[in-house]
Amino acid sequence: MHSETTSADNERIIELTVKNHPGVMVHVANLFARRAFNLEGILCGPLPDRTESRMLLLVGAEARMEQVVRQLKKLHDVIEVRQRRDLATEIFNLQRVGSSMC
Repeated sequence: MHSETTSADNERIIELTVKNHPGVMVHVANLFARRAFNLEGILCGPLPDRTESRMLLLVGAEARMEQVVRQLKKLHDVIEVRQRRDLATEIFNLQRVGSSMC
């Protein structure tokens, strides 16, 4: 029996394209903290030109999601914001990925 529930119903991924410099991740995380909106996970890495980075944020699917997206778009270092319903939230579960490779 498989008792695990899928997180697709209660979690979402937001993709950000941001300027690549120190402090950007802190600004994004602070936005979530100020609004008492839980940030479940962050994946981040530079894009090929290294002037921009891509961030994937794992967040709870709440009624306030649209408000958070609007606030992210207002941050100075954020270039683009997209909700990614096409990505599986399991990419944030590194323990499961590592164990399936054994």
